[in-house]
Amino acid sequence: MKKFIATTSLIVSLCFAGQAFAQQVRGGFKGPGLSVISVAEALNSPDDTAVKLEGRIEKSFGNEKYLFKDASGTITIEIDDDDWKGVTATPDDDVIIEGEIDKDMFKDAKIDVDVITLKK
Repeated sequence: MKKFIATTSLIVSLCFAGQAFAQQVRGGFKGPGLSVISVAEALNSPDDTAVKLEGRIEKSFGNEKYLFKDASGTITIEIDDDDWKGVTATPDDDVIIEGEIDKDMFKDAKIDVDVITLKK
């Protein structure tokens, strides 16, 4: 019985140590990222171009689509429900969006948003 308890304790300890190590080792890129561009520049960018914009979400079209506006113009953006990650924005809030240009034939360009944050 003592061997069973000792073995179980050892296994549990190793599992927790492994999880802690895995969380500490997580890494990623550190360095310059995307520069902020305007809606006008985004509209002229090729399909699948990564973009970062600052502006406001003016209104919702439903079905995860919104009207985004900055000083240079407006563009439709799509933000999946999962990508909000707790951010709440109103038309009075300045936001930063990051995503990709999505250009389909015979349709206006839009931005498929991956990350949205409130501008501080």
